[in-house]
Amino acid sequence: MRYVLGFDGGGTKTDCVLMDESGAILARARSGPSNPSRVPLDSAYAALVEAMDEAIESAGKSAADVASVCGAIAGAGLATALPEFHRRLQVKFPNATIFVETDLGMALSATGESPSLVIIAGTGSAVFGRDASGALARDGGLGPVLGDPGSAYDIGRKAMILCLSQYRPEENSYLGNEILGAFKGNWIELQARIRANPDGVLPKIFPIVAKAANEGDESARGLLRSAAEELAGFVEHVVERLHLQNESFFLAKTGGVFNRSAHLDDHFDELVRKIASKARIGALPRPVAEFAAQCAVNCLDSPVRKVGS
Repeated sequence: MRYVLGFDGGGTKTDCVLMDESGAILARARSGPSNPSRVPLDSAYAALVEAMDEAIESAGKSAADVASVCGAIAGAGLATALPEFHRRLQVKFPNATIFVETDLGMALSATGESPSLVIIAGTGSAVFGRDASGALARDGGLGPVLGDPGSAYDIGRKAMILCLSQYRPEENSYLGNEILGAFKGNWIELQARIRANPDGVLPKIFPIVAKAANEGDESARGLLRSAAEELAGFVEHVVERLHLQNESFFLAKTGGVFNRSAHLDDHFDELVRKIASKARIGALPRPVAEFAAQCAVNCLDSPVRKVGS
């Protein structure tokens, strides 16, 4: 029996799946961020290895038992990141075939259809699409400095700006009170934490915004509606580039921003249907780490072909 690993590394977490060659999942594991555009490459690789080691050890296997490794890393489109991940993984798994893809490329493959689009909205945000002829187009994915509109990071950032602009001593808004309560501090302390580690704080504000929106807070609902509009703008640009306005295609949604509040999801779906009325909107058929593991099984006897990035 041969064994494979599939992984999905993002800006907040890394998921890993250990599978045998029959397709049976033997173990799942999770660790911290492995996006090399948001954490140092050494830290990103360490998080990936942590998840892999946990999956392997929990199933009673070793690195020498792994015959194939396939996975996706957000931010791995950086010039040196993909080959460096590949090199290090080949050292760790000397008996394995190694394939590392960008998160967008792997997620688009995971749709299982053509034409199709995938929108990733987690710590960052981006859209990637392919038409029936195989032409590719993307938008977003520029990171927090150049902009990840509609992402958990961006929603958290805008929530902070809104709350600080509304702040009056002893007069916090409902959303502001919820944020301060969750972080157990005051605005000065929270700003200091954000400056020291924005990735460790801002994405964690998003679920607070979603909860507040679900409980009736209008300022939170406005933030989510605005995020939905920004994400739909990405979709519109890719749809136009691929000339899919009047075509039937699958749009897969993935990432932690989705399925938290109807005030974002429903508004996003409504806007997409105005952009492309024949689009079929849904979740990825299976999680990226699980899909990557199946790809690793499939390439045990034949090489994996890169979709593109």
